[in-house]
Amino acid sequence: MSRKTDTHLARALANPDFIADFDSVDWEALIGQARTSDLLGQLAERLLAAGHMEQVPAAVRFHLDAALRLAALHKASLLNELAVIGAALQDLGQSVLLLKGAAYAATGLLAGRSRIFNDIDLMVAKSVINQAEGGLFRRGWLPTHLNAYDQRYYREWMHELPPVEHRTRGTVIDLHHTIVPPTSGHVPDAARLIADARPVHVPYCPDLFRVLTPVDMVMHSACHLFFGELQKGLRDLYDQHCLLSEFAAADGFWEALLPRARQHQLEYPVLLAIHFSQRVFGTDIPDAVRDESTRRLSSRWTGRLTDHLIDASMYPLHPSSDSSWRRARRQILYARSHWLRMPLHQLLPHLAYKAFVHSDEQAG
Repeated sequence: MSRKTDTHLARALANPDFIADFDSVDWEALIGQARTSDLLGQLAERLLAAGHMEQVPAAVRFHLDAALRLAALHKASLLNELAVIGAALQDLGQSVLLLKGAAYAATGLLAGRSRIFNDIDLMVAKSVINQAEGGLFRRGWLPTHLNAYDQRYYREWMHELPPVEHRTRGTVIDLHHTIVPPTSGHVPDAARLIADARPVHVPYCPDLFRVLTPVDMVMHSACHLFFGELQKGLRDLYDQHCLLSEFAAADGFWEALLPRARQHQLEYPVLLAIHFSQRVFGTDIPDAVRDESTRRLSSRWTGRLTDHLIDASMYPLHPSSDSSWRRARRQILYARSHWLRMPLHQLLPHLAYKAFVHSDEQAG
């Protein structure tokens, strides 16, 4: 009889030896979970790096090889897009930060290898964000979310402008001026994040693009995951696992991580990242950091409830790993994500608009 399958993907990513005695049911669950989690390319990368591809049945190998080819095309496309973006933003007179998947891929980090991403996230100083948006418009990107309410929602309340989409290639760009919504009550020092960022080489774009420092990159990844809706919880947590594992060797990384997060009022998502990375993927966390994380999280009165809810988002949306109770908890997490991003006096009208006015506009 096949083993329980609901944690197959997380276990295979953490330890590729786990697949050694898989049967057809196991493989079907693993590939299905990886595909629905946008982790098929990274699973293939892990198995290839561990020398396990020869053990994979031919029918399964087909899917893994295809995922690797698709990921390679995505990276090539990214570099081409960055060249065009660079031309659009070269007159800003300031650096442009690559965030999330674009940053991981451009710097060759483990988190970016064979990773699929649907948009390109950029960050500039708020003082030049309108100028940057205009530069993108002139190079063929068009605004989305055109109704007045959505425009106000993004421009007054959020940490980014409405996404823009290229009129012919369909490339989507999210243009940020900070890393969390100002309405969340957390106010990281965006100017410091930009000032401390490090240059990254992108062909045809000399001295334009930068990426966050390792500590800040982990901090931003944690914010994106734990202040968001956790729709791709396992994929984003795997980013965290890769970042923490790779940056662990950098001098002073662990000593700086939590103090830097406190400085930017973002300790909570970083604590959650440490906790869940270790739990789900067995990330090697220094004892002192792990103990401090556990102590600080357990001191929060919502600690156990939050832990239980977030746990549901770490299972892929696949029949082999999903359940009605996990789906119910994810609905609560969806409401939680809005609560974390907006105060009640803004949240209630916003949810009412989305539930009634916006749904009517879409139906019409």
